[in-house]
Amino acid sequence: MKARLRIVPCDLDQANSFVARHHRHHPPVRGHKFSVAVVSEVLAEVVVGVAIVGRPNARGLDDGWTLEVTRNCTDGTRNACSALYGACARAAFALGYTKLITYIGSNESGLSLKASGFKCVAEVKGRSWSCPSRPRVEGLSPLQDKLRWEVMA
Repeated sequence: MKARLRIVPCDLDQANSFVARHHRHHPPVRGHKFSVAVVSEVLAEVVVGVAIVGRPNARGLDDGWTLEVTRNCTDGTRNACSALYGACARAAFALGYTKLITYIGSNESGLSLKASGFKCVAEVKGRSWSCPSRPRVEGLSPLQDKLRWEVMA
């Protein structure tokens, strides 16, 4: 049976709880602008995925008009990622933002992003955020090459 999906509101605690249980390699986030969940109507409204949207992590992209999908996490339900990316874009643009970005590993296909209208715009080399003036704890997230995707209003 094909899963019928529906986007529902979700607070940060609920989203982070789902991320902690299901995300392959990233921990929960500290803050956000908004979060959404997707539920399966076939599975009695069970949450099958969440997305968390916040300010861009890269300071150079934080222009006041751009948001970043910092987590998109599902239990593997077909089309849940695409539904979440699309909902995040619609919500961001409804709030007046003009660009939504996200990053995926360079080894990932980006199919859900393409289906949601995102375009791949940059390759980003994996590197540490730690520097002498602001040391960071390593090991929370993997250092890997990434692809930046964006969609414009």
